[in-house]
Amino acid sequence: MTAARRATRRIRVGRVAVGGGAPVSVQTMLKTDTRDVAACVTEIRRVETLGCDIVRLAVPDEAAARAIGAIRAEVGMPLVADVHFDYRLAIASVEAGADGLRINPGNIGGPDRVAEVVRAAKERNVPIRVGVNSGSLEKEMEELHGRESAEALVGSAMKHVRLIEDLGYDAVKISVKSSDVRRTIEAYELLAARTDCPLHLGLTEAGTFMAGTVRSCAALGALLADGIGDTIRISLTDTPSQEVLVGLELLRALGLRAPGPHVVACPTCGRAQVDVADVAAAVERELDAHYRAHPDAARPRVAVMGCMVNGPGEARDADIAVAGGKGKFALYVRGEPVATIAEAEAASAIMERVRAWRG
Repeated sequence: MTAARRATRRIRVGRVAVGGGAPVSVQTMLKTDTRDVAACVTEIRRVETLGCDIVRLAVPDEAAARAIGAIRAEVGMPLVADVHFDYRLAIASVEAGADGLRINPGNIGGPDRVAEVVRAAKERNVPIRVGVNSGSLEKEMEELHGRESAEALVGSAMKHVRLIEDLGYDAVKISVKSSDVRRTIEAYELLAARTDCPLHLGLTEAGTFMAGTVRSCAALGALLADGIGDTIRISLTDTPSQEVLVGLELLRALGLRAPGPHVVACPTCGRAQVDVADVAAAVERELDAHYRAHPDAARPRVAVMGCMVNGPGEARDADIAVAGGKGKFALYVRGEPVATIAEAEAASAIMERVRAWRG
């Protein structure tokens, strides 16, 4: 059971509210060169159709900062400028139209430079994420608390949050990311006990699709189930689209996002005489396209089962289901068998029932 959400202050990243009871938002970071405006716009539109709420862009130089303005003119999704090393790029990004900033206190510069960034952000009401990663901690925090410890991550974050708040600005969110699952959980738990700032959850350098998904969901799932977290990114060595899809599915699994296409499918075994994986994947694809086009349509629970061992039982619990036989499926609606269909027709038969579903 998911715990009550932790109470946090609310900020706004463009059109998206973060914290203060707002829905947990899903972020991704573009893999395209920010200076390539057309490529960025295409990628942003793609992830927006999947349900992404906020997108982050790398700003390595002045040309990238300027490109934010051109991208901003083409898309409505909030844009967060990711800036390292040069505080002037953060200021330029704000001036170009960025809706949020992500800075790393370990490499952005001293208090005077942070003050300049805060001044620019405050003038335009642009929130700042203080993003601390275990790979770029300040030496003083490593010496005080130990390299990559949870206390070092939190100590660094809180030091810089206090600096920003002392400058009269409280539109701040925080992330404290490690590539270690346990350390990430510990750091966010410590942070949640010390501040009411909204928290951006992530596991940094999580890995390729399979490993990164498992590690990220282990860390973020534990935190979200405990009521911690206001916005998330699944950091994968993969496409932004995959990051968004995993993030959404995690939130749906925890009841933190409205249900999407919900397909129960058996893992199959030697008894199966139909291609369950192919049918289930086809149904998921068609459900996804259907609900993107008709977001308010009724959402039945669909089951694709391989044989008669668990098939009839799952069919009784599902709204629409198929249970496999030899090259064919029994089709169930509301727990009752209604037809026998060829394997090749299974996906289309299910979708026909989905489109006619009235709940």
